[in-house]
Amino acid sequence: MRTIFFSGLAFAALLVMPGLAHHGWAAFEGEKTITLKGTVTDFHFVNPHSVIEFDVTDEKGNIQAWEGELTSPMHLIPKGWSKVSLDAGDVVAITGYPAKNGSHVLRIRKVLLANGKELPMGTVNH
Repeated sequence: MRTIFFSGLAFAALLVMPGLAHHGWAAFEGEKTITLKGTVTDFHFVNPHSVIEFDVTDEKGNIQAWEGELTSPMHLIPKGWSKVSLDAGDVVAITGYPAKNGSHVLRIRKVLLANGKELPMGTVNH
C-alpha cells in the first residue's frame, strides 16, 4: 500500500512540475517601459500568454514587426477581454517592458485603442 501511495505521489509531482517551470517575466526589463504606436496584425487569445502581434513604423519609415505578451486569458477574461478584443487593422498604443535581448518583444502593461479606450489589464505577474 505504501508503494502505491508513493508511486502516486511521484506521478502527481511529475504532472505539477511543468507548471513550476513557467518562465515568468525574467526575459524583460523590470524597470524600463516603452510605448509603441502600431497596427495589430494578429491577436492570439491563448495560454500560457495571450499575444498581440503588431507593426510599428520607425522614424525612417521602415515597418518593424513587434510582439507583445499579455497574461493568460484566465486573468484577462474577468477584465472584459475576449478573443475578439482586438482585430487585425486596429491601431493601438502599447506600453510595456522591452525584452532584455533587444528583440522586438514586450511584456505588455497597457493597451490603448485609437479611440482613447484603454483595455483593462489582468495581473501581470503570470
